[in-house]
Amino acid sequence: MMNIPFKKLHGAGNDFIIIKYESFPYEEKFSELAIRSCHRRFGIGGDGLMMVGTSQKADFKMYYYNSDGSKANMCGNGIRCFAKFVYDEGLVKTKQFNIETLAGIKTVHIKETSSRVDTVNVNMGKMIFEPEKIPVKTEEITSFINQELKVEDKTFLISTVLMGVPHTVIFTEDLSLDMVKTIGPIIEKHSIFPENTNVNFAKILDATHIEVRTWERGAGYTLACGTGVTSVCGIAHHLKLVEEEVWVNTEGGKLKITIDKEGNIDMEGPAEDICCGVYSFNQRD
Repeated sequence: MMNIPFKKLHGAGNDFIIIKYESFPYEEKFSELAIRSCHRRFGIGGDGLMMVGTSQKADFKMYYYNSDGSKANMCGNGIRCFAKFVYDEGLVKTKQFNIETLAGIKTVHIKETSSRVDTVNVNMGKMIFEPEKIPVKTEEITSFINQELKVEDKTFLISTVLMGVPHTVIFTEDLSLDMVKTIGPIIEKHSIFPENTNVNFAKILDATHIEVRTWERGAGYTLACGTGVTSVCGIAHHLKLVEEEVWVNTEGGKLKITIDKEGNIDMEGPAEDICCGVYSFNQRD
């Protein structure tokens, strides 16, 4: 039996368990730990697990695993919680620092109110449009934007990009949970996506406001998805549907997305503590 210190945080309702690498230095068991600790009946409960490790390229290295045990390159809401965790733990003294992810090095900026972390800004980088890099199986086109996909006898107009992880966006007036939970998992595992995809349902309210619901690859329906919100706004801006600064409503809270002229995207949103404790991990053969 191992007793592992942890903190649980959420970013706009997307909840994560965060553990220091030295508390559990067994990378080959990270997937198993994620599955068991993220279970909402037999574990702590969470959408994902993050480990805080050392980096040769940045101030920290972020290991991220979805609740189903699958490894992911990046998590937008997760990296804000990760940034708050290392700052609150005194592992970094500056409000701006770099985090190594499998999707590259991300720069984060802590914003405080009354000496406590209020929001975290993350430079998310640029969207990648090339289908072979996302990846998407498709004909020879330079981007997978506004393409038709037939699902359950319905035809959807979808757009897919790589924002650290693959994201598919559907602009629709129907943001019902029935739509998200029925169509989301089908598109997630559609044969044109060899590594599966996250699926975002987005309703444009006006040029500076969007509402989003996301079915996450490896986690299912979540209250918010940072890389998903970033992808939605990036694609909407690419299609000239929104302006450079967009406020996004998710079921778990609001995020602000800012897009510059070169296509770099910043995401800003909350990161909040939920609880801390010790998780009892019973090692199995």
